[in-house]
Parts: sequence; C-alpha cells; structure tokens
Amino acid sequence: MQTTTLDLGPQTAEVARIVAAVRADQLCHPTPCGELNVAALLDHLVGLTHAFREAAGKVPQPPGPYPDAARLAEDWRTRLPDQLDALAAAWREPGAWEGRAVIAGLDLPAGAVGVIALNEVLVHGWDLAAATGQEYRADPASTQACLEYAVDFAANAPEMRDQIYGPVVPVPDDAPVLHRLLGQTGRDPGWASA
Repeated sequence: MQTTTLDLGPQTAEVARIVAAVRADQLCHPTPCGELNVAALLDHLVGLTHAFREAAGKVPQPPGPYPDAARLAEDWRTRLPDQLDALAAAWREPGAWEGRAVIAGLDLPAGAVGVIALNEVLVHGWDLAAATGQEYRADPASTQACLEYAVDFAANAPEMRDQIYGPVVPVPDDAPVLHRLLGQTGRDPGWASA
C-alpha cells in the first residue's frame, strides 16, 4: 500500500505537452493500446483524468464507458490539458492520499488509487507519444513508483492484471525503468507507429 504521496504534476505536464502536438490527421492512427486508435485513447484520457480527480476528493466513481473515438469531446485540445492540471492539483490536496477511495466501482486505499491514477497517465501518455511519433519524457520518480505498483499488482492480483493488460512483454532486467514498466503493462517498448 502506498504510504507516501507522489506529485502527479511532472507526468501530467508531460502528457499535456504530448496532447498539444497531436495532429488531426493522427486521430485515426493505431496505438500500442490494443484496439484503441488515437482518438479513442484521447477519449479514455479525458474520462480517466476526470474520474481520478473526483476519486482524490473521495467522490465515488463507477466504472466508466469503454473508450470510443466517436465520443471524443470536440474541445479535447483544451479540456484534456485542463483536466490533467486539475488531476495533479487534486492529488496535492491534504487527505487525498489518506483513507479510502472508490474508482471504477472498486473501494481501495486512497494511496493505491493515487498510484493507479499516475500509472494510467504515465502509460497512456507513452501510448499517445508512440502513436504520434513523439519523444516521451517519463518522470523518473513517477516511473519507479509505477513499476513497483505494476510488479506488485501482477504478483498479488494476477487475474485482475490479466483483465486489464495484455501478456507481459519480456524486457531485460537492466533495461530502462520505463521499458520495464511498459513490459509489465503488456507493451513492447520498441512499438512504433507504421
């Protein structure tokens, strides 16, 4: 269980930078995230940034709808950076990391929910950067915390892990921390848009 707080700000700022450089002609491009194209991935980011911000404030969040490119908000270019900022701010509030929080209908320790929020932003930010041919700068402290979470999740809840992620992609033990995290979440660190 997470006992210290993390600042989501460095990673949310990086993902906002990636979002700003997505071109309209890239919305139909594939992503490393299964069957989601760039537009559907952006829709997922809009939904999860809102849900995890609310969870920080202890507002219970039911499971969200499946990501859908057709549902992507027209104002995603402004909405998503604003929501990323709000997400980081919400997890800086006193008490956000304390007690319990409900996300996707699951009642969990709030510290765990904060790490899951960071992991969602960090990994899907990489998905978006890879799909749009952008360099991705993962915050080192965030990446290490997410790797620890992913390894722990796989060890303690393998059935749930397998429902959320694809099979683990083998990555050398001495690979960069981001690559090891990506492998744990079922992604090939060498994935590139065609």
